[in-house]
Amino acid sequence: MADTAGGKLLKRPERRRALIAAAARAFSRGGFAATSLEDVASEAGVSRVLIYRHFESKTELYEAVLMDVGDQLRRATGGPDQLTPGSLGGLVAVARDNPDGFRLFFRHSSQEPEFRRHADELQAAMAATAEPYLREALPDEAGLRWAAQLVPIVAIEAVIAWLDAGQPQPQTAVATIGQIIGGVVSAIGGTGQPAARRGETDA
Repeated sequence: MADTAGGKLLKRPERRRALIAAAARAFSRGGFAATSLEDVASEAGVSRVLIYRHFESKTELYEAVLMDVGDQLRRATGGPDQLTPGSLGGLVAVARDNPDGFRLFFRHSSQEPEFRRHADELQAAMAATAEPYLREALPDEAGLRWAAQLVPIVAIEAVIAWLDAGQPQPQTAVATIGQIIGGVVSAIGGTGQPAARRGETDA
C-alpha cells in the first residue's frame, strides 16, 4: 500500500508523524494490550509492513506516542520547572488539540505498569512545581503537601471530564477548571465550609 496522505507522497518525518497520530487514536480506544498493530495500520490507512519501516515493535510505537504527547505538554505548560498560572491553559490546549493523545497519556498509560512512568513523572513534576504557588495559601506543611499532590490530579481529571463531555463552554473551560482547583485548595486550607454546615449556620 502506498505511503500517502490524501494522495500525497509523504517524506519520512511526515510519515512518522502521521503514524504516531493514528496510533494515538487507535491506542486511546483500548490501551496498549487491547490494540494490535493491525488496528493501528487500519486507523492510519497503511499496511502493517509500513509501520515496521518506522518502528521495530508495538512497544516502540506506543513509547513514541507517549513521548510525543509528553513533549507537547511540556512545551504548552512551560516545562515542569517553569509552570505558571497560565500553564493550565496550555494543559487544556493540548487536550483540545490532541484529545486522543491526552486520554492515552493520562488515562490508559497510567494504568499500565510498563508505561505509567510517563504520566507519573510529569504529574510528580507538576506537584513539585505547584508547591511554591500554594505555600502562601497553605502555610501548614501537611496541608501543603496534600494540596500539591491533589491539584495535578484534579486538573487532569477535570480536563478529561471536559473532553468526555464534548468540550463544553470552551471559552471559559480554563477559568472553570481553575475555580475547581481553587475550591480544592480552599477546602484543604479550611477556608471552605461544607454545604450542610452552611445550611445549619444560615438557619
